[in-house]
Amino acid sequence: MNPFSINVPQETLNDLSARLKQTRWTDEPENAGWNYGTNPGYLRELVHYWQTEYDWRTHEAEINQFPQYKTEIDGITIHFIYVKGQGKNTSPLILSHGWPDSFYRFLPIIPMLTDPTEGGRSYDLVIPSIPGFGFSQQTALNSDRTAALFNKLMTEVLGYSTYFAAGGDMGTLITKSLAVQFPGNVKAIHLTDVGYPNGSEDWGTMTPAEQAFGQQIQHWFFTEGAFNMIQSTKPQTLGYGLNDSPVGLASWIIEKFHAWSDNDGNLENCLSMDTLITNIMIYWISQSINSSIRTYAENARAGYMGGLQSSQRVGVPTGVSLFPKEAQFPKEWAERMANVVSFNILGKGGHFAAMEQPEIYSRELVGFFGKM
Repeated sequence: MNPFSINVPQETLNDLSARLKQTRWTDEPENAGWNYGTNPGYLRELVHYWQTEYDWRTHEAEINQFPQYKTEIDGITIHFIYVKGQGKNTSPLILSHGWPDSFYRFLPIIPMLTDPTEGGRSYDLVIPSIPGFGFSQQTALNSDRTAALFNKLMTEVLGYSTYFAAGGDMGTLITKSLAVQFPGNVKAIHLTDVGYPNGSEDWGTMTPAEQAFGQQIQHWFFTEGAFNMIQSTKPQTLGYGLNDSPVGLASWIIEKFHAWSDNDGNLENCLSMDTLITNIMIYWISQSINSSIRTYAENARAGYMGGLQSSQRVGVPTGVSLFPKEAQFPKEWAERMANVVSFNILGKGGHFAAMEQPEIYSRELVGFFGKM
């Protein structure tokens, strides 16, 4: 474990500023809104704020207040935040992020989980950057290989024999794979999504609610899934543009935050521009966008070669919190995918629940793991 802190060279920030000023804007359909992708008006507003008011050094210091480390496991460098819980009644918990967010997703909930709750319980938080993301090595791995590295991080590097795990989006795949591969180490997991129908299911065994969910996901892939298809098949083609243009990178990422968050049409109802830009900055300064999207291709190819263990049913106790802007899967679908012992439907929040509604999300984790 080597202590690590972020210290972006000033020339990198100067180069970014120059690129933002020299943006070659494309044409825009009249009154486009979000109907063609990223809202042109909002993107111009965000880029103006990025140029004139946003201060990376403030957010760099915000992140650096938490202990960070790098370690090498099986030849792969892993970056992670590690904050021990206060008090005597602590439990280890690894939190796995997704795409297009980063380890930054979980920063708001760190104080809520490391300070003792009413029952005196707190958590030793381990928040890694997925390989290929942020400050981990720019090597794209499938979710099973990442889970194997994360288990070694918990057991061999940090010395925990058992632990809890939680995640969403790509973090769901990693968390499920941890539970399937290492049920002796993983005591329980918490998820905000459980995986999606991919066409390989026997629909004759599915309930009407599950079949309706499957049809919903099929429709979603035709209307919203283009990013998934290109990142699963030809990510390198996309990577050159995203790594070269900060506005192009912002457009690709912001559109997903708008579509998947609980914002009532206005992103700033749940996520500030500072939060959105800081997440984008982590991709920009680490130049990790290409390896991050290539992870989709690694998962797809592993699936073609016989499937991933993350797609298998989880046997360890599983808690599920379903937020309203997440794909609304029925409980029986969740039970098909995992040993669900807790299933809560929430009234507010979306795909990025830890960022959008940190109090609600942390309360869900504390409530579930406290019972375990």
